Amino acid sequence: MCDYSLMGVPNRLAREGEELVVYRFHTGSIGLASPAELDYLEAMKAVRKGFWTRVKDFLSLPEPVCAVCIPPGTRLELHEPNSAEPVVFTQTSTATNRYRDAVQFANGRVLLLQELRQGLRVKVIDLSNAASLDLEAPLEDRESVLADQRHRPATKA
Repeated sequence: MCDYSLMGVPNRLAREGEELVVYRFHTGSIGLASPAELDYLEAMKAVRKGFWTRVKDFLSLPEPVCAVCIPPGTRLELHEPNSAEPVVFTQTSTATNRYRDAVQFANGRVLLLQELRQGLRVKVIDLSNAASLDLEAPLEDRESVLADQRHRPATKA
């Protein structure tokens, strides 16, 4: 849902239909964040122009950016400039202290979030399948559930 490395970062659950961006947090880990929040923080940095304000900002901890957590089983779209790729959010294991958040493509390929390009746009398509995924089941069993979900048409309640 949120990799172990993002547990010390403020976080919240994703909302259906929300647009997100792949972002490197101050912990060094890659996760998802709201582009509106990132734009706001950049605007606030631009406003702070005084010398001592810049020195203080340089010496202090970075502004906290909220990590957006995605439940496994959620359908997403990865947006490149001229295309959108449907994927399903998954976790590669339940082990602690290792990166496990990933996306699974229609062809079965699994890619860790840490391997996604920073700045990549992600849209949350459907959260309704998230509750049906058993995280304690082996990855192979979860892959068959995810394959069924990928081939099912999207429904809106």
